[in-house]
Amino acid sequence: MAWIYLIIAGILEVGFTTCLKLSNNFSNVKWAIGFFICATMSFVFLNRATTILPMGTAYAVWTGIGAVGTVLVGIFFFKEPVNFWRVFFISTLILSIAGLKFFAETKGA
Repeated sequence: MAWIYLIIAGILEVGFTTCLKLSNNFSNVKWAIGFFICATMSFVFLNRATTILPMGTAYAVWTGIGAVGTVLVGIFFFKEPVNFWRVFFISTLILSIAGLKFFAETKGA
């Protein structure tokens, strides 16, 4: 269940970074509220995940999911540039996240 909490936390991180951009420096109230809700819930789920998973692993995976997801949102919704190096390094980040999950140990296991 901890990994599910962590994935939800990572998706919510993508949500809060997207809302942050759309809030236009918090001048758009709807997106600013979305930012605060997503950010709060992301930290709640991250906190739940760290009760089982090692803190360093959980944090690295959380930020990795957020980073990859935010880059993909930028590419697909905000028309940010795509080039070989950007795809290469995002791919290495995805592989790193998978490696952390594969080799992660839980507390008390």
